[in-house]
Amino acid sequence: MKKYTNIYKLSDNKFLNLFKLDALTDSGRPFDYFFVSRRKAEEIKLLTGDSAAEGVVIYPILKEDPEKIVLIRQYRYPLGDYLYELPAGLIDAGETPDRAAIREMNEETGRAVEVYTGGAAAYRRSFFMGAGFTDESCNAVFGYASGIINRKEMEDTESIQAMIVDKCEAKRILKEEKVSIRAAYLLINFLHAEQSAPFAFLDE
Repeated sequence: MKKYTNIYKLSDNKFLNLFKLDALTDSGRPFDYFFVSRRKAEEIKLLTGDSAAEGVVIYPILKEDPEKIVLIRQYRYPLGDYLYELPAGLIDAGETPDRAAIREMNEETGRAVEVYTGGAAAYRRSFFMGAGFTDESCNAVFGYASGIINRKEMEDTESIQAMIVDKCEAKRILKEEKVSIRAAYLLINFLHAEQSAPFAFLDE
């Protein structure tokens, strides 16, 4: 059901733009509705109906010790503070989610990630981020992290601290720190995962 009459692009930025809808209530009353999108005006999901992901979030279990996970602590300008997150980033043109995850993992942490391909494919499809204000969706990529944390590939515009945490520290972070919703839900899985089968929750 089409619940708008017109769409207007209100900004012209590289990574994210503001759109306005002449929206309609269920009773047909018009009102203004605003949302943001990473897509070109003609490719916003309101028009295409697709759910292809713009980004990836990476769930990187430490290969040598599956009781530990790689997190990042990143400065987020809208919050004016650091936020605990999982490594993540945008999918470049022509990239698969897995290839984007490998690249972003290296850029944000200096580590490699070996993508885990087992488990149910349904858990790897794209999911929406915050449909009340954006059409952006994201794929989760699961894998084993290896190598040494370094800042060699990190972009100058990003303030990121990469770290390895065990389950005790992950629990503390969840209880006491500012955490992204994507990281929070996946860290809950991490806390309950068995060392011998860290991705078993993908089989359910």
